[in-house]
Amino acid sequence: MAGQRIDGSARNVRERGGKSKNGDSTSARGNTARTGDAHPPAPERAAAANREIFDRTGLCQRAPRHPGTPETAVKILDRPWPAPVVVGPLDAPARPGGEFAVVQAAATAGLPAVVSAFAERALAELASAADAPLWLRTYAFSDPATARRIAGQAEDAGFGALLLAIGGRDDIRLRRVAAPANLGSPGPIADVRALLDLHADWSHVADLRTATRLPLLVAGVRTAAEALRALETGADGIVVTAFDALPEIAESVAGRCPVLLSGGVRRGADVLASLAAGADAVFAGRPVLDGLRSGGRAGVAEVLDGLVRELGEAMAFAGARTVADIGPGLIRTAQRPPDPSPPATTTPLRRSELHASVRDPVLDTMTFLNEITSRYPDAISFAPGRPYDGFFDTEQIFSHLRRYLNHLEQQGSSAQEIRTAMYQYGPTAGQIREIIADSLRADEHIDVPAESIVVTVGAQEAMLLVLRALIGGPDDVLLVSSPCYVGIAGAARLLDIPLTPVEERADGVSCADLETAIRAEKARGRRPRAFYVVPDHSNPSGTTMGAAARAELLELAARHGILILEDSPYRLVSPGPPLPTLKSMDRAHTVVHIGSFAKTVFPGARVGFVVADQPVADDSGRVGLLADELAKIKSMVTVNTSSLSQAAVAGTLLAADGRISELNAAAAGYYGDAMRATLRELDARLPRARREALGVRWNEPTGGFFLTVRVPFRADNAALTRSAQDFGVIWTPMTYFYPGGGGLHGMRLSTSYLTPAQIARGTARLARFIEAESADEGTGQ
Repeated sequence: MAGQRIDGSARNVRERGGKSKNGDSTSARGNTARTGDAHPPAPERAAAANREIFDRTGLCQRAPRHPGTPETAVKILDRPWPAPVVVGPLDAPARPGGEFAVVQAAATAGLPAVVSAFAERALAELASAADAPLWLRTYAFSDPATARRIAGQAEDAGFGALLLAIGGRDDIRLRRVAAPANLGSPGPIADVRALLDLHADWSHVADLRTATRLPLLVAGVRTAAEALRALETGADGIVVTAFDALPEIAESVAGRCPVLLSGGVRRGADVLASLAAGADAVFAGRPVLDGLRSGGRAGVAEVLDGLVRELGEAMAFAGARTVADIGPGLIRTAQRPPDPSPPATTTPLRRSELHASVRDPVLDTMTFLNEITSRYPDAISFAPGRPYDGFFDTEQIFSHLRRYLNHLEQQGSSAQEIRTAMYQYGPTAGQIREIIADSLRADEHIDVPAESIVVTVGAQEAMLLVLRALIGGPDDVLLVSSPCYVGIAGAARLLDIPLTPVEERADGVSCADLETAIRAEKARGRRPRAFYVVPDHSNPSGTTMGAAARAELLELAARHGILILEDSPYRLVSPGPPLPTLKSMDRAHTVVHIGSFAKTVFPGARVGFVVADQPVADDSGRVGLLADELAKIKSMVTVNTSSLSQAAVAGTLLAADGRISELNAAAAGYYGDAMRATLRELDARLPRARREALGVRWNEPTGGFFLTVRVPFRADNAALTRSAQDFGVIWTPMTYFYPGGGGLHGMRLSTSYLTPAQIARGTARLARFIEAESADEGTGQ
């Protein structure tokens, strides 16, 4: 699998702070570049460029030449390190005691840490807290005596190296320092750049070289010529800020001194890619700062442990036993995407002339959420409603496929027939309908003939097929329980189908409200055709219909001649015995049951199904099934569902004798624990008295993936952006799920994909965000 991205599991568990709008980390107020600056400093621009390259760089999978766990240790400047990582540099602490926390965490990890000449603690004090020698980041001071004095303090304190960046002083992020301990300043310094020369050049490197016996590293080197100049001036190491300059600079240096990369490193795979491009080590500044902001010393330690662990995982994937085995052949970088701007001679299509659905906010919701997640990848996300993948074992896919092939053979299929079943398109309605029917009978007490089932590409295709078949004209109306799953609203919008939302109550949809909506539509001369509902642990609200409400809904549908579109993907991955499905209670062919194996088997299969046993009569009086009509439509859409995916799902069902509930017992327990943990943590962070004072409340689902929180402020896209950027936590605005408008004060939390540690820290961040936004709302800001 050449070129595969390795993101590492630690990325999912590390907590970091938010990001500034330019994509780099924020620190304490007043310590970052002014927001009014026209352009970010050069280091931030370089870090963003490196990040873009890292995102396009994949690792090439190789079989290891020697068995065993990869060894990440290196030797830099004659000192052994457990990994090729330097901690920092941090221009200023992100929280009180931050310098000590970083130094101590780095010492525990056995890694060198870089502290600033503008540190608020004395260099000797910081050095006493570290078992490993620290590095000092110094500057081109206007007063040469200051530079020499600070270098001497570092040497006396036992520091291991000095770091000096060449370039303009405007490239320095640091501005104001409250109380620098090493400059002899009696108070705060409003702008440290006033103490520095306009430009740090080679004369400053030469002066510092003569002033100290410590190893000296020159940062800001951009070309091979500058690298050679640094060596000639006495540098013991070179720090490069541009990833794409690494190969040329490393070749010119030819091992005479270590070459390090600074900027953009977030993951262990980034470290490996940097080493493969020619670096000897990297600086980890931004992840450390984020860890410090979110968890102090423990947060930094978690980040460093995760980074080193991810490096080992990346090395194992690439077949590198030691760091010395890492070379350029282990990475592959994709080309930059083409400029999206059309050529000047091309007349662009007008969006206003495309189908109206592409301009509908419903279709933009997931795009915006994905954009936020991508922009703040280190925020803890309560947004994705996907299964926890810790239960997946790649090898099981092959076992499932083999089991299905054996099943076909046992059923009397010849080798040629089996080959055809796997390699050809197969029946449009699906080739595992009998197995699905057996599973529904065993697990859900849904007793329907296999001919009433159509196997689909996920539940989303099932919705499209059903809506396209049922809605015959402009006066046909689809009613939906609101808030509702965006997939059904999006499908209706694509097909120009009008929606009539029926507002849920606290305990779910009310049949009285539904009947009122049906009568109102009939009074307008329209035909209510079907009602879409998720009766068990619904997405997004998490509500579940009671047994009495289910029976009442079936009676209501039969009385008014409408169909019920039942979509219930979470019932078999929830703890406890579920209530009967509407379809299992259906005696009048009123329910069209939409199913999916995304949660119960695995989402990558993209296999769903629809049970459509409703009789359909043509003009000649011949009667067939609604499923037959759906298959006709499918033949013009996806033709058929992947035979390989169907085989994997079928093998899974056969392994469990069709009882998916038993197959998912452990998963259901995990998701139940996650939901209870989230509710418990929310209650601890926002106790009843406090949330009543704030006007905050939430429901308490007994299963499923989702719960909803009501807040006193507008929980819209702008609030979501602030939450991700400033508090490092992501959720989903409930406005996405109200086709008729609403949900302005609601947020959906998904608990399925998070570990207990992430839930604890994520709810803490969420509580801080809610407190801050509620305070702003109360003051009218």
